[in-house]
Amino acid sequence: MNVAIIAPPYPLEEAPSPPLGVTYVAAAFESAGTKVRIIDYIVSRYTEEKLKHELEQLSPRIVGATSVTMNFPIAASILETAKKLEPSAITVMGGPHVSFDAVNTLKRHPGIDMIVIGEGEDTIIDVVRTIESDGPWSSVRGIAYRDGDRIVMTEPRELIENLDRLPLPARHLLPLSRYQALGFPVSIITSRGCPNACIFCLGRRMVGKKVRHRDPSLVVDEIAHLLSFGFSRINIADDLFTANKKKVRDVCREIGRRGLTFSWSAFSRVNTVDVETLELMRDAGCDAVSFGIESGNPDMLKRIRKGITLDQARNAVALCKKVGILAHASFMVGLPGETTHTLQETGDFAESLDIEYGFHFLAPFPGTTVREKIDAFDLEILTDEWDRYDANSAIVRTSALSADEINEFVAFYEKAGKEAWERSVQGYYAGTNTPLENMSTEGQLRTQIVFRILSEDLVEECGRISPSEEMKAADALSLKIAGRTGCDQDLVTKTIKSFIEKGQIKKGSLEGSCRWYWTHNKRVDRLA
Repeated sequence: MNVAIIAPPYPLEEAPSPPLGVTYVAAAFESAGTKVRIIDYIVSRYTEEKLKHELEQLSPRIVGATSVTMNFPIAASILETAKKLEPSAITVMGGPHVSFDAVNTLKRHPGIDMIVIGEGEDTIIDVVRTIESDGPWSSVRGIAYRDGDRIVMTEPRELIENLDRLPLPARHLLPLSRYQALGFPVSIITSRGCPNACIFCLGRRMVGKKVRHRDPSLVVDEIAHLLSFGFSRINIADDLFTANKKKVRDVCREIGRRGLTFSWSAFSRVNTVDVETLELMRDAGCDAVSFGIESGNPDMLKRIRKGITLDQARNAVALCKKVGILAHASFMVGLPGETTHTLQETGDFAESLDIEYGFHFLAPFPGTTVREKIDAFDLEILTDEWDRYDANSAIVRTSALSADEINEFVAFYEKAGKEAWERSVQGYYAGTNTPLENMSTEGQLRTQIVFRILSEDLVEECGRISPSEEMKAADALSLKIAGRTGCDQDLVTKTIKSFIEKGQIKKGSLEGSCRWYWTHNKRVDRLA
C-alpha cells in the first residue's frame, strides 16, 4: 500500500522545525508495512499542479494530513483537492484541531473521509490493516468517519503507555536540506503528557495529564541520530521538559557520557527548576529555557489555572541568570477578565525581569477549557476563521477591553523593537553599525531571503543555467533570484554560496543544461 502524507503550508515567520508530528505519523505507516512519501509544503510552495504530479507518481491508497488550528483551512483544502485528483484514495486527517472538532470537520469537508483522534500511531496501524483487509471501519478505535448522513465516532483509544516502543520519527522522508537552509532547530520529545490544567492549553486533553517518559538512553540515541544528519541545534518540545528532575538529570548525564556537543533549548515552568537541574542542563549544552508566565497579575494566574506565582517566576529567572542560561518569558494577552490594569501589570512585570520576552494573543482553540466553557468567563470569541488563530492578533474581547485595545497594547511594546530594527538596517547600509550589529542584521536579512527562496521555489524556478553561464553558475543563480525578489544582490549571493558550501544545493545536468537542485532529492528530474 502506498501512502502520501501532506505537511501543509505553515508560516516560515513562525520558525517551524522539521515537523515532528508528521514524521511520527510517517514512521507509524512505515512500521505498518506501507510505502510512504511526505509531501512537504512547509518549505516549498504549494500548487495543485505539484500535488497532482506527486499523487500521479505514487498512486496512494491513503492520503493523510495533519494540522493545527491556524493552518487547518489550507490543510483541509489540500486534502479535498487530493480527493478530487485521486477519488479512490482514502483521505485522513489528524492533529489537535480535528481531534476536538471532528464532527464539524466531516460535516463541512466532504473530501475528508476519516479523522484520527488524539495520539495516532497505534490507530494508524489498525487503519492500515482494516483498509488492506477491507474490514469495517467501526472496528478501529479512535477515529471518526461518515456512514451515509451519519457521523460515527468509534470507541476512544487509550494513550500509548510505553513511548519507547514507537519507531523514531521518519525524518529521512523530509527535505532536510531545505530545513537546514532555514536554520531553525530540529525538535524532539523526551516525554508526552502535561500535569497542568491551564484553561487555554490543549496539552492535557491531547496527550493526557500523566507524563509518560522515554528512556533517556533512547532519547540520546535520537539526538546522536539528528547530529549525524548535520543538525547542531535541538529544541526539546515537551510540554514540560522539567516535569521529572530525575529524567532531566539522566538525559543530561547520558549526553555528557557520550561526549555529544550541541546546543539545545527546552520549555519549562517556573516552579519546576532549581540550581542543580539548570547546571546539569547547561553542562549538557542547554543555553536557553522558555517559561510560559502568561500574566503579571496574580488573580489572573489563578483564573487561568496556571498554578504558579510571580515570586516563582522571579526566582526561576534569577536561577537561569546565575547559571548562565538564557531565560525567555512568554506572556498571553486577552485572557478572561483582562482589563487595562491587568495588561499594564503584565507589561510592567515582563520588563522587570530584564530578560527577553514576548506577547501572544489568546487563541481559544477547539478542545480548550476556555472555549468549551466560555460562558463561565468574561470573554467573547469574535471569530471562527481558523487561519486567524495564530496568536498574532486579538480575536477575543472582554467586558473591559475591545480587540483593538488589546492589539494596541502589544503594538506599543513592539514599536521599540520595530524602530530598532529599522535603525539597524539603515546603519547596515550606511556603514554606521558596529561589527556585532552588522552580523546580527545581516543574519536576519539573509533569513528573509531564505524565506523567499523556499516559499517561492526559487532554486527550482531560477536553477536552470545555460552553457554560457555554467562557469559562474552560482553567480547566475544569485542574479536570477535577486532579480525575481528585488533583494540585495550581495546578500543573495552570500546566501546561495552558503547553501553550496554546506552541501544543501548542488548542480547537475538536466536536458542538456546545468540545473541547481536541493540535495535531499535523489533524482534531479524530480524538480523539473
